[in-house]
Amino acid sequence: MPKAPANRVILITGTRKGIGRYLAEYYLGQGLQVVGCSRTAAGLEHPGYRHFCLDVADESAVKEMFKAISQDYGGLQVAINNAGIGAMNAALLTPMASVHRVLEVNVAGTFLVCREAAKLMQKHHYGRIVNFTTVAVPLTLEGEAIYAASKAGVEMLTRILARELAPWGITVNAVGPAPISTDLIRGVPREKLQDLVNRQAVRRFGELRDVSHVIDFFMQPESDFITGQIVYLGGV
Repeated sequence: MPKAPANRVILITGTRKGIGRYLAEYYLGQGLQVVGCSRTAAGLEHPGYRHFCLDVADESAVKEMFKAISQDYGGLQVAINNAGIGAMNAALLTPMASVHRVLEVNVAGTFLVCREAAKLMQKHHYGRIVNFTTVAVPLTLEGEAIYAASKAGVEMLTRILARELAPWGITVNAVGPAPISTDLIRGVPREKLQDLVNRQAVRRFGELRDVSHVIDFFMQPESDFITGQIVYLGGV
């Protein structure tokens, strides 16, 4: 079984707020070196944290970030693709500008980060990549056609990359949170959210710790036999 380097470096996209901000603070608390990014400043001050302002769909900016990671840290052990945007609207009312933007960020952005992270990880024959999907995929939620379609694309990307990257000791998995109180669902009517919770086996709203528990499992060196898996929270 490959051993993880002692001084692990973890990249988390979308660290300005919500789940990404929580994960950055959580892993800083565990002593990891954390690299974060978002389109604007994160306002997170910690000696073990470095932030990049960029759009994950911008190929040149993403490549520059990974160049800096390689030069300054010598490698990368974990990449968490948390950055994403939603489009909660009926299909007939969804403008093409929203369609393109959701696919750019959620699918192309995830792909870019996976690709560049894998280039660094394969040099050391070790890596853990965790992508974000959503329970909207298995629940085929009305009003979320483009968002769910983008995350279904992330799931297929996860499964195929898991096969392509396995020879280098890199695992690729995904976690699909149930509704958690973040900005992504702030505009969703409470009754709709409660309806989603009622469709889960465990009928409560998700918590941030639920997400980090799954990511912790995927990150473990002992999880080298776990790849290409999609874990939905709440029991959908």
